[in-house]
Amino acid sequence: MKSKGISSGDKRLGAISGLVVLTAVLAVALVLVAGAVGFAAHWWRSPLAVAEPATLRVASGGTASSLAAQLQRTGLIDHPRLLSWILRLKGDAKRLRAGEYAVAPGDTLAELMARIVQGAVVSHAFRILEGSRIAEVLVALQAEPRLRRTLDKDHPQTLLADLGLDVGTGPHGEGWFFPDTYHFSRGDEDRALLLRAHARMLAELDSVWARRAARLPYQTPYEVLIAASLIEKETSRAEDRAHVSQVLAARLRRNMRLQVDPAVIYGLGDAYDRDLTRADLRRPTPYNTYVHKGLPPTPIALPGRAALQAAVHPSGAPYLYFVARGDGSSHFSETLEEHNAAVRKYQLGRP
Repeated sequence: MKSKGISSGDKRLGAISGLVVLTAVLAVALVLVAGAVGFAAHWWRSPLAVAEPATLRVASGGTASSLAAQLQRTGLIDHPRLLSWILRLKGDAKRLRAGEYAVAPGDTLAELMARIVQGAVVSHAFRILEGSRIAEVLVALQAEPRLRRTLDKDHPQTLLADLGLDVGTGPHGEGWFFPDTYHFSRGDEDRALLLRAHARMLAELDSVWARRAARLPYQTPYEVLIAASLIEKETSRAEDRAHVSQVLAARLRRNMRLQVDPAVIYGLGDAYDRDLTRADLRRPTPYNTYVHKGLPPTPIALPGRAALQAAVHPSGAPYLYFVARGDGSSHFSETLEEHNAAVRKYQLGRP
């Protein structure tokens, strides 16, 4: 009796059935993959769970997994493994940069990760005010918690040495830092910010010195810096700066004492907290321009661009005196008689 074999038709039917099953499995797999990819893409592009502006600090040496875990802890994402997978797939897992990053309502995960990969950290601002003293700047720097402190606020007299600067005018750092708004990132050093301010002042001073008017009574850019600091402290009015500069220049040419009250106050030190007295005006500090002729030995504040420009461009008016009117402006006089009358009117309240 002969055994029955499997017919070729049955084989074809089995092959077709297997192919159908495999195709179905592959189709299901493709659907699942497409669904997963679609979900990941939607999740990647959807707004983060942020109700108000916040910041995210990414630590140095972190990994994609540690960053994903951090975002989960802060409530920004709910699928940390998916984030790690996406970062590795995109080749960004090893390109994450440490720093402080802004997160705002409406931001997507894609946008946040792009900032972290690019290192687009949050920028903070520190303002150095025109007319401030370097001691005041050092105190303000120490009070800025986002800067790393390397400088001693209690020793402004050694600041240039602490910064490794030699400007050829001695160790005194007053005046050598340009007033402006400086932007920095969290963790930057305070010294780095001041070095930028110093470089700005050198550039500004070189610029005004190169464009100075003829026949000024100043022999060096440093003397211009000193004069500009006096102008900065005497007035904040644009229309008065060139006249104050004129009075200083004219007095220096005539070998007259400058008699600048802010210089006297500077020489009295940080303890000064009252109106000047006659005794103060007689106290022979190096900065007492009622006692000593010529410029004080150093600047008395940080002058801005307008004061620097005024120092090298006096008005040319025939003024030798000025007195504050009490409203922020000054009265300028050519003669001592006119000046004394202005003092009686504006300072003593007498006709």
